[in-house]
Amino acid sequence: MKAEIIAVGTELLLGNIVNTNAQYLSEELAMLGYDMYYQTVVGDNFERLKQQILQAVNRSDAVIITGGLGPTPDDLSKEAAAAALELELFCDEASLKSIEEYYSKSHRTMPESNKKQAMFPKEHCTIFKNSNGTAPGCAMESKNGSVVILVPGVPYEMKAMFHDSVKPYLAAKSNKIIVSKSILVAGIGESLLAEKISDYINSADPTVSPYCKPAMVNLRVTSKADTVRQAELKVDKTVSRLCTILGKNVCGININTIEEAVVMLLKKHGLKLGTAESCTAGIVSSRITAVPGASSVFDLGASTYSNDMKVKLLNVNSETLKLFGAVSAQTACEMARGVRVYSGADLGLSVTGVAGPGQSENKPAGLVYIALCDSIHYWVVKLTVGNAQNDREKVRNISATTALDLIRRYLEYYPLTMPEFTDINNPTCMDINKTAFNEANFQL
Repeated sequence: MKAEIIAVGTELLLGNIVNTNAQYLSEELAMLGYDMYYQTVVGDNFERLKQQILQAVNRSDAVIITGGLGPTPDDLSKEAAAAALELELFCDEASLKSIEEYYSKSHRTMPESNKKQAMFPKEHCTIFKNSNGTAPGCAMESKNGSVVILVPGVPYEMKAMFHDSVKPYLAAKSNKIIVSKSILVAGIGESLLAEKISDYINSADPTVSPYCKPAMVNLRVTSKADTVRQAELKVDKTVSRLCTILGKNVCGININTIEEAVVMLLKKHGLKLGTAESCTAGIVSSRITAVPGASSVFDLGASTYSNDMKVKLLNVNSETLKLFGAVSAQTACEMARGVRVYSGADLGLSVTGVAGPGQSENKPAGLVYIALCDSIHYWVVKLTVGNAQNDREKVRNISATTALDLIRRYLEYYPLTMPEFTDINNPTCMDINKTAFNEANFQL
């Protein structure tokens, strides 16, 4: 089965809005077993959109159109699709009532222009309710058997409608059962990962598709089969082999973020964490507290951006700052210890570095030290983020992910002690080859 996406909106063509809908839909369609060959962006022009739809229905089994379902005159997706498929639009009373109720709940009167959102073909059309907005979606069937599906352009409306209505609709049309699992991987560069699992990336069934994020890779393992059991057996076998190859780099199966893994492991072991951040200024604590239930394992996150606060709040020795600087393994260790003691947590984590764009303390942008401590030991990672001179957010986000991964690895070993611990008086950075990571002085 073949699918393609048409995103509608002049603002997309001009770059005013990022087309995140296409990314989401591409991943979801792949999991349903649909092959994707084309994606198109069309402005708010009736004739150009109609011609694009005509072309799409002749080469794809399912055409997903996002956007252009609003009440304004330039919202033309439904009209263009109906014209392309030679279908006439009529007012659907159930849809109109739903839109009126949406306005009534917010104590507003529905504008006359919103009535166009209730217009649909009487035949060859399945209407999808919008639980988060006024624009219903629909699936229009073409004469050649392909289907044109229209969903809102607003991402949260589109995702809810796709999950609740479009996904089951398309799954029923797919001629294969699709099973997919994801493996979240950290602490290994994309190119090295590709080398290690090259035989699997080139496999036809199951397929292994890498999706890269800052300092992380998500491997999606997918198989098509006649039955769920057949597909599951193939997927599970490949997932098991990949986990064996990647070892401690695996953060988890079917989890979306590394912070989910961290919170889950902290809960499992009954441990609490405190964080002290300088260059990341709260990104680590923000990501942890975004996970439901994090309050049971996390009490304090301190953004100690200035040296003065490092001394006053975290009890970092002023002599340490004078001798080694704020961006150093020594300061990172004292920050981690300080926040652990201050918060009463079992573990203290710190991040200190140069986010850029310029140097600091004669140290280059992209140089970051991350420290973790318990009541006895310290672990320090020296991180060098490449091409960091003009990308503060890259440095900050990669640093936060690497910090979370350091915690995760500690918790994977617990209650055993993670190797390569150090002494605060001699905080040499971890020899990552010997323990949890891939290379000393981790570079990204």
